[in-house]
Amino acid sequence: MTLFEIFKKYVLSPEDVLSKSIDSILPPFTNPIIIKKKFSLYVDKIGAMAFDIYLKTEQEAGRKAIEEYLSLEVPERATKDETIKVTAKHFKEFDRFFLSLSQSRKPRAGGAFEDIIKMLFKRLKYPFEEQQVINGKPDFLMPNRQHYNKSAMDCIIFTAKRTLRERWRQIVTEGTRGLGFYLATIDDAVTEAQLQEMSRNRIYLVMPAGIKRSIQHYLKANNVLSFEEFFMLHLDPAVKRWKRNGVI
Repeated sequence: MTLFEIFKKYVLSPEDVLSKSIDSILPPFTNPIIIKKKFSLYVDKIGAMAFDIYLKTEQEAGRKAIEEYLSLEVPERATKDETIKVTAKHFKEFDRFFLSLSQSRKPRAGGAFEDIIKMLFKRLKYPFEEQQVINGKPDFLMPNRQHYNKSAMDCIIFTAKRTLRERWRQIVTEGTRGLGFYLATIDDAVTEAQLQEMSRNRIYLVMPAGIKRSIQHYLKANNVLSFEEFFMLHLDPAVKRWKRNGVI
């Protein structure tokens, strides 16, 4: 068994990390109105808390994994010099282990961003279905696949990517039949030219209010929304319409 395989026995799952983070920031009885008004703040706080909890559990799990691994490799009555030699002999294993740790943090962070939004959407009782295959596979299809099949133009397609780079181009076609494509992010490096191209493809960026306020061309762009603006101007009116028309 590799050192990283042993480590996975001890480390908290991403779901457990996120659950602990949300429970510490937002007790179950928190008023949904408060969550909606402070959604940006909660996304930031829960994300920071989740990363902190993960680093702590990573350290403890790593210690246990190394102890278990060496207990299997080092003879029971080994001297100090023998223990050092056996440990040094497994340099490649330790190198692979620490590389795997480093590489696994980024996917965990990206997944956590999506999962934070999903859990907060559930707290607010917003209607959605996950990972529906349309022209791509967005994170959330609102209100549901059945309504999308009947009236795609009345649906909201929403996905989350912690950082964008050029990956947003790959998902343009996912929103071509919907009311619009909403891309949640915390990326502060999207250029003005990219925003204009997104706008031509009916793509809205949705982000914490603090990030939007901190970047001048984000503030000027019509297709950059804070989470709170997204609720007020786009999602809540759609929910009222879906309810009025018996969709949900």
